[in-house]
Amino acid sequence: MPADPTLLEPSDTFARRHIGPNEGEAEAMLALLGFGSLEALAEATVPAAIRCDAPLALSNLPQRPQGEFELIERLSKIASENMVLRSCIGMGYSDVIVPPVIQRNILENPGWYTQYTPYQAEISQGRLEALLNFQTVIADLTGLPLAGSSLLDEATAAAEAMAMCFSIGRGKKLGFFAATSCHPQTLGVIRTRANSMGITLHEGDISEIDFEEQNLCGVLVQYPTTDGRIENHRALAERV
Repeated sequence: MPADPTLLEPSDTFARRHIGPNEGEAEAMLALLGFGSLEALAEATVPAAIRCDAPLALSNLPQRPQGEFELIERLSKIASENMVLRSCIGMGYSDVIVPPVIQRNILENPGWYTQYTPYQAEISQGRLEALLNFQTVIADLTGLPLAGSSLLDEATAAAEAMAMCFSIGRGKKLGFFAATSCHPQTLGVIRTRANSMGITLHEGDISEIDFEEQNLCGVLVQYPTTDGRIENHRALAERV
């Protein structure tokens, strides 16, 4: 019995595991559409203005398909050539310590990062209870009458806070002041949100705030500032 050379091919390649049309099925579909090849189909459907005419830089890629384990080994060797340096970017980007229980049960749990929504009643109810508990703890810690629990952090939360200030004023005060000492990414998000809501966004130093002239519904400051300064906002809070 002659040996079958295909038995020596990697069994973990994408092509072998791919569930899709085979050559015969592809030819049948092309014939039904009236095309002789996939290239002809692409020519007829993809506008010439968005096609890439330059050849792809494929010379440094493997000449044959690689299996998952072989590819991981190759990528690990490439990654090992990187020089890891300490990041001094600041502006809200900093290292954090993630407890192993959080990493394993949340960050590495596919139920949290896949496209599938946890739509089972028990999971949804548990999630709502967790948000309520978090909101209650934050309100107790800060002593504030309001606490948002389901907003994303920093930039998105700042945009939502601006929207809340605007809504509380029922649209009578159209201005909102944001200190330039806020993180750039935060300012970028609130600019977009203010533009869509018709809010006049004022940016500058907190000493330049004029509540009457600028008709403000709210003020946003950064603590500490984006460059690391610690500022006393007591006087500003009293004015607000």
